Amino acid sequence: MARKDTILRLHKHLLSRRESLLTSLKLEIEDLSELPDLATGDSADAASDAAHHAVSSQIAELESRELIKIERALQQIRRGKYGVCESCEKKIPLARLNALPYTTLCVTCQRDEEDYGSRGEEEAGGWDKVYEIERSQRDEHLRLSDIELDLSSSGR
Repeated sequence: MARKDTILRLHKHLLSRRESLLTSLKLEIEDLSELPDLATGDSADAASDAAHHAVSSQIAELESRELIKIERALQQIRRGKYGVCESCEKKIPLARLNALPYTTLCVTCQRDEEDYGSRGEEEAGGWDKVYEIERSQRDEHLRLSDIELDLSSSGR
């Protein structure tokens, strides 16, 4: 029962973080869409504006990647597969989930992925994914009874 309670708490945390990222990304996108008036100011102002836009773009890229990972974890919760490694299908320890709630891999499989390759382009941080995630916010209310877990002994 403790695992279900932890997953329910992590679900709330993931929803909160997703909302925070969406708000932040909206502001970043608005900021990036505002082109500076190149007719005013000197070259130092233009360089400063360009540097600001570059940093804002990089922050937005990182946030969009985290948002995609959070959405994947929320989908796993809805499917009853949260906390199970997508690669080896063993249970991910609660300590890892508490530290990195959007993880979908155990430590061993994460290391293997980092050492030997990635799982594809789905975490590349495409902007179209951000808009899809924003439109798919329909899992706001999750009850403990909604969570189905495989409690077999095949996991850790």
